[in-house]
Amino acid sequence: MSDKMTLVQAVNLALSDAMEADETVLLLGEDIADKEGGGVCGITAGLSTKFGTDRVKSTPISEQAIMGAAIGASLIGFKPVAEIMLMNFTTVASDMIVNHAAKLRFMSGGQTNVPIVVRTMTGAGVANGGQHSDYLEAWFAHTAGLKVVLPSNPADAYGLMLSAIDDPDPVIFIETLPALFTPGAAPERYKKIPIGKAKVVREGRDLTIVAYGRIVQAIAGLVDKLKDEVDVELIDLRTVSPLDMDTVLESVAKTGAAIVAHEAVKKFGPGAEISAAIHEKLFDKLRSPVIRIGAKYAPVPFSQPLETASLPSLAEIETAIRSLVREPA
Repeated sequence: MSDKMTLVQAVNLALSDAMEADETVLLLGEDIADKEGGGVCGITAGLSTKFGTDRVKSTPISEQAIMGAAIGASLIGFKPVAEIMLMNFTTVASDMIVNHAAKLRFMSGGQTNVPIVVRTMTGAGVANGGQHSDYLEAWFAHTAGLKVVLPSNPADAYGLMLSAIDDPDPVIFIETLPALFTPGAAPERYKKIPIGKAKVVREGRDLTIVAYGRIVQAIAGLVDKLKDEVDVELIDLRTVSPLDMDTVLESVAKTGAAIVAHEAVKKFGPGAEISAAIHEKLFDKLRSPVIRIGAKYAPVPFSQPLETASLPSLAEIETAIRSLVREPA
């Protein structure tokens, strides 16, 4: 296996390995079989040829039907991976996801589990417009009973997908569209990455940056550029829910300052929850309030200059870093 791989290849390999190991793993979604192109970005390419169309099933264009079929199949012993092509389209299936998948274990007194994975992709930066580009992870993280995963690189995508498929509860697995074809380190084959466990990408002593998704790689490049000026500890959450606050709090207790960055809208975003938890637990250890960085509070513009302006920038993050290490007057 090559030492480099894209996120498309990593998720495809994870699905293939999971289906090879467990015949109860099924794939459902629009155009995912090879006859229909193997998925809009080719993530499921080759899988229907390898495992058959009984296990890799192209569906009608109906997000509610996809989710209803996946939930029903999970209740009789299968492990469905349901693709909702774009994250904005989860709004069509929200009743099934929020009122059925997330709640059946609770409403059955623990007698019924819903071991499904909802694969979906999103991300601004490619001029897809406001109805195709939103990060909605905060909605799902706010829903008890759902787990929310957002890998930043191909190796993590592979290991997290294996764990998501094995999880007894529903998992929302978010793939970042603008980063699908960016090469990264290949995964260790068959190695699972635990859901709910963050990764310390870079250790540091001056301040902590907490992030997840595609922006982690951009921040890693930035802090490397600034390494002679400031020693930044960078944490990749990998999972938005459950949050690994132990890792975050341990880091911020050491550094005394924190920035939380994500591509989702800043207002009411996951960064607010993380910031609140840091302030509640470490108020007396902080030398400055936590800084939150996210997208503007507006639909994602179609115009590329406006779209770029709506997203969090590295310049904004660099300014925040410098503001936390500035010597007191």
